Amino acid sequence: MKRHERMNALLELLGERGRVEVDEAATALEVSAATMRRDMDALAEQQLLTRTRGGAVLSSVAYDLPIRYKHAHRAAEKEAVAQAAARLVERGDVVGLSGGTTTTEIARVLATRPEFAEAGPQPHLTIVTNSLNIANELAVRPQIKIVLTGGVAQSRSFELVGPFSELVLQQISVDIAFIGANGMDPQMGATVHDEAEARVNRLMAERSRRAVVVADSSKIGARCFARVGDADVFDTFITDDRADESARKEFTDRGLRVITASAQHHETVTIAED
Repeated sequence: MKRHERMNALLELLGERGRVEVDEAATALEVSAATMRRDMDALAEQQLLTRTRGGAVLSSVAYDLPIRYKHAHRAAEKEAVAQAAARLVERGDVVGLSGGTTTTEIARVLATRPEFAEAGPQPHLTIVTNSLNIANELAVRPQIKIVLTGGVAQSRSFELVGPFSELVLQQISVDIAFIGANGMDPQMGATVHDEAEARVNRLMAERSRRAVVVADSSKIGARCFARVGDADVFDTFITDDRADESARKEFTDRGLRVITASAQHHETVTIAED
């Protein structure tokens, strides 16, 4: 693992746990304790974490880590989920994308699909998003129409939230929405760290004909502060095939269609449905 990838992974680990010890992080990332101390010191200089005796905690300016520092962690699983999600999209669809690492990967997959990338007089796809980084990546692609919701920018997650975002979403209809989650629990459903993001994400799901929650298997069983919803707003949950079978059954019992995509074979997207 290259240094920048390792530092991304360390920040993701901190995002999930809030605090880690040097030895704990070194074991998780399969490096020496000395290497982990150097990485922590370097990130502390950037104010992305705060060093503690024997470890580190999230910096006050990094409550939810920016997308650019998170994309490398569990990349294979996120790409597998993104490939499976993209197969649900048809030419001419209006697609809603919340912010997040997995939805960012979905945007990248859609942008490179031949049927959406080929030249033509009109856009082949419309994407509605409250994510600044997704809009930035796709704005250079003329065959994809980008609708940015507007709102107040969250510096930690690059998402737009608040009344302006809600006003735009209340005036539109979406064919399919993909909503990312920081936690996916059978009882709580999809949850995120911030209540304003949860509100916008839920509204985007409600404005769609079909709402899909996307999260890699590491999010299953986790509960975060703010609830987005479960089968009351979503009909499908896409995750990777490392998800435990019993956990998948809990979601199907609550009315969600579960799609699992193989992280080992994401080039051909091996998909199973429960």
